[in-house]
Amino acid sequence: MSTEQTVALKKVLKPIHLWAIAVGLVISGEYFGWNYGWGVSGTIGFLIATLLVTIMYVTFIFSFTELTTSIPQAGGPFSYAHRAFGWWGGLIAGYATLIEFLITPPAIAFALGSYTHFLYPNITVLETAFACYVIFITINMFGIKESALFSLVVTLLAVGELLLYVGIVAPHFSYETFVTDPMPFGWQGVFAALPFAIWFYLAIEGVAMVAEEVEDPKRTISLGYIYGILTLVILALAVMIFTGGVANWKLLSTIDYPLPAALGIVLGRDSSWTQLFASLGLFGLIASFHGTIIGYSRQIFALARSGYLPSFLGQVNTKFQTPHWALLTGGIIGCVALSLGTTDQVIIIAALGAVVMYIISMAALFALRKKEPNLERPFVVPAYPYFPAVALILSVICLIAIVYYNIVLSLWFFGGLVIVTGIFIASGKHKTLN
Repeated sequence: MSTEQTVALKKVLKPIHLWAIAVGLVISGEYFGWNYGWGVSGTIGFLIATLLVTIMYVTFIFSFTELTTSIPQAGGPFSYAHRAFGWWGGLIAGYATLIEFLITPPAIAFALGSYTHFLYPNITVLETAFACYVIFITINMFGIKESALFSLVVTLLAVGELLLYVGIVAPHFSYETFVTDPMPFGWQGVFAALPFAIWFYLAIEGVAMVAEEVEDPKRTISLGYIYGILTLVILALAVMIFTGGVANWKLLSTIDYPLPAALGIVLGRDSSWTQLFASLGLFGLIASFHGTIIGYSRQIFALARSGYLPSFLGQVNTKFQTPHWALLTGGIIGCVALSLGTTDQVIIIAALGAVVMYIISMAALFALRKKEPNLERPFVVPAYPYFPAVALILSVICLIAIVYYNIVLSLWFFGGLVIVTGIFIASGKHKTLN
């Protein structure tokens, strides 16, 4: 019997698994990437950008939870936008989400390679990065329950490590250090820093990609999202503020391992704590890398199942009930991205995909409230319409800022969307998917 039939995904995930996936997807953002925001805004400028983005994500997640619990499908944003707007909405949301989840793993793989290189200089960054793809795609092949258990373990270790890090550096915090040259580029720098502030939370919406694999999704999804975003807000603000108070931001704004570097400044590079943290820091990166692989594979699977991508990508292995072709294809694309880009470029493109998806998701929420008022909504966003409106407005501001400061990368992103749309219409698929 063939093991490549289109069979259902397995429903095994509980609230603790979803919390682990939500936090695990994002937690690498606390370990690296955000510090590039200091380079364009300074500490206070980046703090302002982060607070704006935090408001955006809190209002977005409460709004997005209404969509995810109402339409618990593996396509996530693609499913909501398709239901609200038809083929073109599904295409935009699917493209944006796919870019986000295909491009985020290479950025994390870069950091995994950098952390490993920090510990073992003889091992190159790309050697580690490519090895990570092979190892974690293999782990994901064995089933979602096994993958979720792995996520839970490494996420708990990563959260514990960040709390330990804050405990070590907090006594060395200096307000004078934190406010040294705090906004060298003024308000312009605040807007330039927005994509790096987004990196603190980017990909938490990936929980929606496993909605079909959740036990009791109407209750479980909301718990996973809400506890996840609260955990991440606390960690993001604590890590950024305390790190900014122990070393001049200019020393840490261009590297992929800011936390071990900060510990190295405080305790000495050869300190056992510094070495231990660099070793354990891999857990946070591994949690996010593993989670984003789950995310991209489920998005590819859902798009293929719905006719937006070649049908073979929607096949599920009958033994392990995992979308194996989707896992492998996304891994190949990620390895190509590793070979072509740098960490800051990859973060910006991933942020572009994210904010476009946030915009169309919030638009879909408003549209479905009018189009399907009787749709069962197990979780209703509080303070409607204000929460989704705030999320929508801040997402648009972020999009404008990212495009303004990154014209060439934005042209690549939107040029790809135009090409994909042209191919889609030329093939006539848009006529069959409304």
